[in-house]
Amino acid sequence: MCPMRFVLYPSAAVVALAPAAALAVDYMTTEQAQKLMFPQADAFELRDLPLDAALSQQLAAAGVKPMAPRLQVRLARQGGAVLGFVVVDEVIGKFERITYAVGVEADGRVRQVEVLSYRESHGHEIRLPAWRRQFVGKTAASPLQVGDDIANISGATLSCTHVTEGVRRNVVWLDLLRRSGRLA
Repeated sequence: MCPMRFVLYPSAAVVALAPAAALAVDYMTTEQAQKLMFPQADAFELRDLPLDAALSQQLAAAGVKPMAPRLQVRLARQGGAVLGFVVVDEVIGKFERITYAVGVEADGRVRQVEVLSYRESHGHEIRLPAWRRQFVGKTAASPLQVGDDIANISGATLSCTHVTEGVRRNVVWLDLLRRSGRLA
């Protein structure tokens, strides 16, 4: 029989082997984000828009895969006129969800991207204004791809990639809805 052997590790080594805890930080609410994106709006109208077969085909043709059977859009209005749209979405960073909002002008250009909640232990740099500003002015015709028109952040590659994919998905979806007249 083989003798049993035990290996004792210093406690620091065991701690170093343990996975880092996720840090859940809520930066702002949906209401705060929409008011930040469209401060001149006097009303926000929530629309729940289902994904129909025709829209699904159009999204697929644009290389976009919807993550839900519907899109919730907040129409920012001033005196009844549509100023733009706000979509709140979630993507997976590396392990945990990232909740973000994208504000899009009435003409389809990205106005602003805000991180509402970040739950990962690394990659929080995506919340930095310089990284988020890269989205401003982008449209459904823009590549919206990390390594192309959106820069990566070392140590936050998955967070950068997934938020960028989410923004692209929502911008394309909004563009199709806007062009079909469903966001009037």
